[in-house]
Parts: sequence; structure tokens; C-alpha cells
Amino acid sequence: MKELKSYLTSSKQRFLDELLELLRIPSVSADPKYKGDVRRMAEATAEHLRKAGVPTVEIHETAGHPIVFGEITVNPKAPTVLVYGHYDVQPPDPLDLWDSPPFEPVVKKTKTHPDGAIFARGACDDKGQFFMHVKAFEMMLGSGLLPCNVKFMIEGEEEVGSKNLEKFCRENKKKLSCNVVLISDTSVIGNDTPSLTVGLRGLCYMEVEVTGPNRDLHSGVYGGAVANPINVLCSMIASLHDAKRQVVVKGFYDDVQKVSAKERKLMNEAPFDEKVYKKDLQVAELMGEKGFTTIERTGIRPTLDVNGIWGGYTGEGAKTVLPSKAFAKISMRLVPDQDPKKIEKQFQKHFESIAPKSVKVKVTAHHGGYPVVVPTNSVEYKAAEKAMEMAYGKKPLPQRGGGSIPIVAMFDQVLGAKSVLMGFGLDSDDIHSPNEHYGLFNYYKGIETIPYFYKYYAEMKKK
Repeated sequence: MKELKSYLTSSKQRFLDELLELLRIPSVSADPKYKGDVRRMAEATAEHLRKAGVPTVEIHETAGHPIVFGEITVNPKAPTVLVYGHYDVQPPDPLDLWDSPPFEPVVKKTKTHPDGAIFARGACDDKGQFFMHVKAFEMMLGSGLLPCNVKFMIEGEEEVGSKNLEKFCRENKKKLSCNVVLISDTSVIGNDTPSLTVGLRGLCYMEVEVTGPNRDLHSGVYGGAVANPINVLCSMIASLHDAKRQVVVKGFYDDVQKVSAKERKLMNEAPFDEKVYKKDLQVAELMGEKGFTTIERTGIRPTLDVNGIWGGYTGEGAKTVLPSKAFAKISMRLVPDQDPKKIEKQFQKHFESIAPKSVKVKVTAHHGGYPVVVPTNSVEYKAAEKAMEMAYGKKPLPQRGGGSIPIVAMFDQVLGAKSVLMGFGLDSDDIHSPNEHYGLFNYYKGIETIPYFYKYYAEMKKK
């Protein structure tokens, strides 16, 4: 592997410059005004695959944003790795909270990243992480050390629920056939504490609308006489948790998989300093479900959170209006054995039942995904474990992630392939938030580690 290390050392600046170019493209999938930029990002991704040496590269149209596919067969008898990633990013708002423009990447040192970090929307989620695979592939192919067949599937709708990916996978099962799906869209515990994600929570994302009077009203003339939808919505939302911070939706916990005391003990052996955690977030106290640690709350327990709430007048100055409508977006993170479709119905029924007669309520489901637990005794996991150990000098810890990647369960169901979740970001990298960033150490460490996975996976599959 000396050739690969030498290749990486001599190519570091180019690898960084190429990533910075991609980060300048505002590929926001949720906002139609960025549609042209999303297309431009798909084309740029395809071009980088070609330059890296992928002989067959295609841009597949969908009902939404394109999917970029590429493949190379080095040996029909060798295992096939399908690399999944996404080139779309979250909206950058609120812009005034960014220290530098979100699509003008800058590199600067931080306490967490003393070697420097790239600040830009998509730096960690997921442009920096999927691009590691492109560069690692380039190194392996260029050095004559590519032991597996490789397929790339980089989509442009992950941040809006991968609306068209399942259809694409079902229609292209043969094209996408593989032995394993390799994904870097997760994190490590720390730069000195490598880890592999072995579980992901599922997701159920809803929007609620509360309507009172048929038009906005003068709050002096009508205030106190008719229901204010914002007041009602706030009361309804506040009632969704009890004093123990448990969700009161009937049936919400019925299918929650019980985690053994042994596994809970192992989870809590991961490095965690609550004082540092609170200091980093600038909060005086933590809040969550009673009877569980912070690590457990974010890994093995389901949650319900308001992601956005609006209504009435929010412009400059004052406007004494009693609004006709109020809205909120609510997401529920789910754990193994919970069914997002079932939770969706339970939430809708509950939310409608708690509405007073003074208002009308509309509940709309957006997107969701099933929770996932990855086996740790598979050849695929063992290869990733050994790869991380070689790159970091210590064995990675298994950890359950609090986020969701809904397509992992779909890959298992549709393609019959298990996924390896080998991410390199940090939880403190502010993904989905202002000042998202990705450490240079993490970017280069990912490029260094990925070839080890291919090497050990090919060897282990032979045996």
C-alpha cells in the first residue's frame, strides 16, 4: 500500500482543490430555484468519475433530480462494491448565522480541527464524504491496486427523502447488483476514537396546519373572542410530551426494540464528556427522556421534535394581527421495529383528536424511512473494521447513529445487499446547520482508509 500513500501525499492539494470546486455549486435539492445548479452538480460528479478512470458513466433522469451511475469490472470473479453517496445539500438558511458565505468554501483551523477544516454547505454532508471514494478509487486504479469491481450511485435527492431512488433501484436491479453497499454519510466518535455505525434511526416527517377564522383578523377587535391558531398549535405541540419527556401519542412505543443491559453498558463506554458537550452547545442543562443517558437518547430511543413553526406576521416592526393559519413541521426519529407508516397514522389520529373544535387541523406526511441495525459478524463489517484499525492504529468502536439514512433498509430489501456505514465526519461538524465544516484530517483519512477496505474485503471474500 506504499504506492497509495505516495499517491495521496503528492495529490493532497489537487484533491482539496477539486472538492472546493464542487462545494461552490449550490446543489440545494429542496428549493426549485436551484434546479439548474443541482443539474450542474450531477454533471460535475459524472465528469469527476470519468477523470478518475471509471469507463462507464451515465446520468439517469428521474421524476426529480438525476442519479449519477458509473461502473468498472476488473475481474468477473472478484466481489463488487456499490458506492452510494449524494451530491445534493441542505438549504443554507439562515444565511446571517454563517461566518462565511455557504457556497464560498474557506479552510481555517478550529479547536476540533487543528489541521484545518473546510467551511461550506455540503462539506461533510455529503460532498466531502462521497468524493473521498472517487479519489480513493482514482488512487487504486492509478496504482494498479484495485482488487474489486466497483459501481458508483450518487443521487441528488437524499436531502428530500430520496423520492425516486427506490424506483430506480427496482428498475435497475441487474445494473446495481453487488456484494455490498459502501456508504460514507455518517461520523466517527472522534479523530482519536474511530468507530463504525451499526445502527441508524428511522424517520417519520409530518407537517401540520391549524386553521381558525377564514381570514387574518385585527387582534384588538377579535382577540379573545375567537381561537388564535398559533396559540392553539403551541398548546397542541406542548402536549405531545409528558413530564418524563416521553411522547404521548398512543402506541408510539409499542414496537420499540428493547436493548439489553449489556449493550447499553457497552454503548456508554464510548468517550463522552457531558460538561464538554454542554459547553460546545452553550446550554446550561440537557433535556431528554428520563431514565436514559445522552448516548442512549440519541441512539436507541425514538424522539419527536418540531423542526419549524410559523404563522401570522413575522416582518419588521409590529402588526397586530390574529392569523387565520399556523403551521409546523414535525419529525420523529424511530428505532428498530418501529414502522414509519404505522407511526404516521398514529400521529395523525392523535393530533386530530387533541384539536379543539375552535380550529380545523390538517396533517400531511412528507417522507420517512425504516430504522436499521447492521450485523457486526459479517465479512463486510470485519473488512471495514480491519481497514479502520489499519488507518487509525486502533480498533473502531461500534456505535448507533442518531440520524437517518432511509435508503439503507431499501438497499437490503430491493438489492439484497447489506450496507457498511463507514463515515469520517464528526458530530460537531454542524451538518444541516450554519457553518457546516469538514476536517482536512477526516477528508484525507477517509481517502487513506477506503483502499484498505477493498483490500481486506477482497481477501476475506476469497477465503
